[in-house]
Amino acid sequence: MRRKDREIVNHEELLKIIRKCVCCNLSLFDEEYPYVVPLSFGVMYEQEKFTLYFHGAKVGKKIDLLKQNSKVGFSMNCSNKVHLGEIPCKSTTEYESICGNGTLTLVEDMQEKQNALSYLMKQYQPEVEHHFSEQMANSVAVLKLDVHEITGKRLML
Repeated sequence: MRRKDREIVNHEELLKIIRKCVCCNLSLFDEEYPYVVPLSFGVMYEQEKFTLYFHGAKVGKKIDLLKQNSKVGFSMNCSNKVHLGEIPCKSTTEYESICGNGTLTLVEDMQEKQNALSYLMKQYQPEVEHHFSEQMANSVAVLKLDVHEITGKRLML
């Protein structure tokens, strides 16, 4: 990272930023160009390891690309605020961002699928504990991203 003064490596700080974000951009390998899709997500942090969960349709481009290559990249950002300067070159933006990569898999185990959906809801409604029946969990595909590399960056004025 070029701007080491803005880099965040502390996992607790990274987790705080992740909890503020509402969308994760997932990048999958496609033939000629990367395929990037914004997704709702949930995060699990255990034993200094990040795992992201996503849900969606059981069929479609994401699933097709996942079957071809499970290596993915991801990014998310929050706390964006533009500061316009008197001249364009004096303008800047406050932000907190997370970037990383890892391996994406389709969750098949019912208990893990139900837990993953609970993590998803916890991202958006942390004060409520959600439970999912087998029928509800079976109605969607759940994707698990085992994070291999993660970094954060922040500029707050």
